[in-house]
Amino acid sequence: MTFNWQIFKTRTITAAVFAAVMLAGLLINHWTFFILFSIIHFGCWIEYQRLVGLIDKSYGEITPFHKYGVMIAGWCIMLYFTNDAYDLFGLKLHELGWWTGLIFVFLLPITELLFTKNIRLKNIGYSVLGLLYISLSWGLMIWFRKDFFITEGNVFDHHPPWHRIVIPCIIIFSIWINDTMAYLIGSLIGKTPLTKISPKKTWEGTIGGAALAIIISALISWGYSFDVKTIVIISAVSAIAGIFGDLLESKLKRMANVKDSGNLMPGHGGFLDRFDSLLLAIPFVWLYVYLFMKNTS
Repeated sequence: MTFNWQIFKTRTITAAVFAAVMLAGLLINHWTFFILFSIIHFGCWIEYQRLVGLIDKSYGEITPFHKYGVMIAGWCIMLYFTNDAYDLFGLKLHELGWWTGLIFVFLLPITELLFTKNIRLKNIGYSVLGLLYISLSWGLMIWFRKDFFITEGNVFDHHPPWHRIVIPCIIIFSIWINDTMAYLIGSLIGKTPLTKISPKKTWEGTIGGAALAIIISALISWGYSFDVKTIVIISAVSAIAGIFGDLLESKLKRMANVKDSGNLMPGHGGFLDRFDSLLLAIPFVWLYVYLFMKNTS
């Protein structure tokens, strides 16, 4: 893969703007965090439905209620993963997500029966896969923000509050470092193609990017007195799962015969292009946190 300075310059500028927006949403407070990932959630859904519609034209013909109803149902999953801190005029978003989600569980199948001439179970299946692929992942990201943080000697210490963003930030940071370093290393010394799904990716870039993501995360966690072992494992899981998330989205784009999922950012593509790695990394990090860290003290 030959290094292209102009492409790198475009990617760097847009990535800087993107990083500023992301950091603002991540760091200001829990509401900006929720709003940021709600916007990302709907952006990913729009592009997912477009890609699947190109792969299977019947999905592009689903009713507007199905199209937008499943997006809102997915957002209800995110609402469900909030906690008591998310309160609007006495109404807790957690409860709103639970009851609204139940309503959609009943309404979506009924509307399919009443208003769709030719009911195709595979279209329902595509939407269910979207809920698992997109909505559940962002819901689990909200879960990280509300409950779990890392401090030295106590993985689940509830003070100070800013530790609530450590896990989300380390996942995102690991993937950013992995993607950037993989591109640079692959451009400079990459010779061995990784897979036909994404022919520009190389083994050299992939291994180098993941290794550097883990090393840099370890150095930062050591500098801030976090549990280095925990951070390294989360970084490793994020980087490795993120690679497969990237390949999964590349496969969808190849099947849909498009270069990018959207045009959100010059040089970076759309929402799915930017967050494909995160969508797969988040559930695997959640499994590690839930299974191995939940009772750590």
